[in-house]
Amino acid sequence: MDKRDISETEALRYYKEAYRREQKRGRALSKKLAEAERSETEAVGKLARIKGSLLWRLSKPLRMLVHKMQRTKERLGYYGSLKGVLKKLNAKAIEKKARVQHGTASFPGLEEAARQRLTKFEKEVKFSILMPLYNTPEAYLRQAIESVTDQTYENWELCLADGSDEEHAYVEQICREYMGQDKQYLRPRSSLYCRILYKKLPKNEGISGNTNACLSMSSGNYIALFDHDDVLHPSVLYEYAKVICERGADYIYCDEATFKGNGTIDDMITLHFKPDYAPDNLLANNYICHFSAFARRLLDGTELFRSKFDGSQDHDMILRLTSRAKCVVHVPKLLYYWRSHAGSVASDINAKSYAIEAAKGAVAAHLTARGFQNFEITSTKAFETIFQIKYAIIGNPKVSIVIPNKDHLEDLKRCITSILERSTYDNLEIIVVENNSATEEIFDYYKEIQENPAVRVITYKGEFNYSRINNLGVSEASGEYVLLLNNDTQVITPDWIEELLMYAQRRDVGAVGAKLYYEDRTIQHAGVVLGLGAHRTAGHSHYRVASQNLGYMGRLCYAQNVMAVTGACLMMRKLLFEKLGGLEEAFAVSLNDVDLCIRAWKAGFVNVFTPFAELYHYESASRGSDGSGENAVRYEKESELFRRRWKTLLEKGDPYYNPNFSLDRSDFALKISAKAES
Repeated sequence: MDKRDISETEALRYYKEAYRREQKRGRALSKKLAEAERSETEAVGKLARIKGSLLWRLSKPLRMLVHKMQRTKERLGYYGSLKGVLKKLNAKAIEKKARVQHGTASFPGLEEAARQRLTKFEKEVKFSILMPLYNTPEAYLRQAIESVTDQTYENWELCLADGSDEEHAYVEQICREYMGQDKQYLRPRSSLYCRILYKKLPKNEGISGNTNACLSMSSGNYIALFDHDDVLHPSVLYEYAKVICERGADYIYCDEATFKGNGTIDDMITLHFKPDYAPDNLLANNYICHFSAFARRLLDGTELFRSKFDGSQDHDMILRLTSRAKCVVHVPKLLYYWRSHAGSVASDINAKSYAIEAAKGAVAAHLTARGFQNFEITSTKAFETIFQIKYAIIGNPKVSIVIPNKDHLEDLKRCITSILERSTYDNLEIIVVENNSATEEIFDYYKEIQENPAVRVITYKGEFNYSRINNLGVSEASGEYVLLLNNDTQVITPDWIEELLMYAQRRDVGAVGAKLYYEDRTIQHAGVVLGLGAHRTAGHSHYRVASQNLGYMGRLCYAQNVMAVTGACLMMRKLLFEKLGGLEEAFAVSLNDVDLCIRAWKAGFVNVFTPFAELYHYESASRGSDGSGENAVRYEKESELFRRRWKTLLEKGDPYYNPNFSLDRSDFALKISAKAES
């Protein structure tokens, strides 16, 4: 019998043994399931008897109070203590002050407004503002039109297409009233003209049809979309003209707020401060929304709104046009006020339930146009129109999991056991990089795990250097994809590898990271923000938030672009990892993962955080804390190197973290200006 036959015989024996183990485990699970079902039946019976008792009925008020306290504690997450409550109240006070500074207090004074009006830009930019009308309440219509006529940038036209019924004939009267008032403006080198254009439509053609009618009236080289019951900041067109002229922007959007229907814009309900252009965020959630303006040339050969996506026609349009744009610019200022009233999507998505299916259709159409197939789009717990997208795995590529380890038997055992027993992806190998262990028990365990042909142990010699150790592991990897994993992690979601791989296999993606929890189910990692924290290097967003929390504007519920993810669980194509030069060995312990992700981003790739790959991370169990002694000195040294290397980027700010957020907190608390503070 030759060596090949021996190898095949041994492999067959191994897989037979593995099959018997799986059968045994299956029988054990069936037994546990049966026991659980019996226990459930008994519990249901006991609960029915308890709920039927007099004591249960009398204790209802007390139970409601206890439940309310518990829900409050869960929302506070890690801060569910007296200290945490005080911290939460302080955050509320900060937010209240911030709301003031972003409302009418942010409007330009007479002097600033005059300066903006007199500003001469290098390019001729004319905005055609499209505002479709349908039975608009008089007060809302007047406020919307006046927010346009009050603009400090005056080269605009307002295109009104009116599909109102006969009972709302006043809509036309109001429009013509403002048309008459605007004729006082004098066109340079020409005669009197009116910047407000009005067309009465024979019938209401829906959101898409009415807006397209507005477009047919327009003549500007930039198109802007405006809802008939909302309000613009007086400086929004000035700010947009500025980035068009200075940065060549061909698609622009800003931050926005919702406000109470019959109130003023200072009656803000929600303030939405957005990241810069983030294509994965946009697929999962139409975070751009208002106020979109774009170069007319982006429409060449394509429609503005497509009626089959009514209810989510803006999401469809934004996906198409941003993919065509050469320079998408986010103006990080709150310049649009979205009115929330009965019947509006801002108030309740269920008021327009068809918008949910339209949004799924818009995302599906965009993915199909980009060549994706066999994907799935489902709503998340955050909101019906915030989606989880499952991409089909192409082929069955091998994933090499690289785990550095020094002693820590229990940590490593828990980690590897969870990978082998819980993972549904089967084409993988585990490479343990042994570095300077001293205990006999860990070497006994190495012998044990290497009986599994999917597990290898290689040896690193020399002083501890996390980057060097991982680079060695990657160099030994035979997989097309490498997954850097800490030995103090434990798998939660069985399809965690698939959730990471579906993004890593995309040619535009650099690093992909998972959602990591502490043992108490508070969040350890949900994406990394540059400049966050006391050292102003990098920090984790949503740090120590409870697992049930939806995150800022639902961010803990969908895959999104981030500047960096933690190396505690990071997947990347091996070829890209090597092309980037691997982890920088000058960062021996800290910030090497962030540095790698930045280099990937600088090379033109996007990095992705997905909340659908979940693990526990018993952080620092392997190497201790960075907070004191030699570790603190070493961390400050590496922090200083990081700040020097990425000085320009740190000064500019993380593009996926709005500059209106504080860098002193990880919970998306707003900064307060000196004016608002006083």
